[in-house]
Amino acid sequence: MLKTTITEMFGVKYPIICGAMMWLSKPELCAAVSNAGGLGNLTAGNYNTEEEFRQAIQETRKRTDKPFMVNVTILPSVRLTPDHHRMYIKVIAEEKIAGVEISGAPLDKGVGMDAIDMLKKADVKMFHKVGSLRHALHAEKVGYDGIYAAGIEEGGHPLDDDVSTMVLTPRIAESLKIPVVTVGGIADGRSLAAALTLGASGVMMASRFIATKECVCHDKIKEELVKRKEIDTTIICKRFGLQGRALKNKVVNDILELEKSGGSFEDVYPLLAGERMKDAWEDGDVDRAALMVGQSIGLINDIPTCLELLETMGREAEEHLNQAHSLVVA
Repeated sequence: MLKTTITEMFGVKYPIICGAMMWLSKPELCAAVSNAGGLGNLTAGNYNTEEEFRQAIQETRKRTDKPFMVNVTILPSVRLTPDHHRMYIKVIAEEKIAGVEISGAPLDKGVGMDAIDMLKKADVKMFHKVGSLRHALHAEKVGYDGIYAAGIEEGGHPLDDDVSTMVLTPRIAESLKIPVVTVGGIADGRSLAAALTLGASGVMMASRFIATKECVCHDKIKEELVKRKEIDTTIICKRFGLQGRALKNKVVNDILELEKSGGSFEDVYPLLAGERMKDAWEDGDVDRAALMVGQSIGLINDIPTCLELLETMGREAEEHLNQAHSLVVA
């Protein structure tokens, strides 16, 4: 049994958290991960209104009586406004969600210190996803309960400091008193064991959960992730200050060509529009959109249920930790 600060904080079996994914981190997958012994994720940005968001929370609770996380991403957006961010935080506090993952701007700057006070009064555990020690120190100072240390390997939008998980996790873990969760390059029991030895209390992964039976996306996408390797992602939009890691495909090549030729963000934006990604997840057209996945796809070899995945990861992590201990003892 893997007992860490994260398993104790939330009362879960495995220190494994599902990451935020637009259009995918919905009640079906969220509940499946939590029922399997981890912490599922409900991504607030999937919902435009307070009514839709509350309905998603209620639907998740119908599917599981276990704790789960909610993600709120505070970044510039065409669709989501600061009013959305404030609404999400209010609902999370009122619904007394087990934990919240904040990515992008920290709560005190993106919404205000009153948001932190509101969540603390509701006993919602606050985690901030960061790519640097300086941001982690700020989060601890203003009252967060934990840190997601996100290395450059992650899918989505890693910080442009470009620090790897292998360095970032121990730097943050040795410098903070609150627990650290490793993000980026995590997909199996070996990487879970590695994160724990680096000083993390758990891991968060997103790309790996796409290739599970409960994830509501087209089977062609899942099969594509099994086929692809760790070299099949690339960084896009770096010149616009909004770098992201995505699967290499036609749209991503088009984006890179526009960047290379001096195209503006207005030229690139139509290729990044959220509806394109939503359509791709649904119809299985791998070349339709910039699919934000991480280098961990190189470790994805099958499409299990969430329960099978977490049980396997837990068992493998213990085996690798025991193996490492025996080598040291020998």
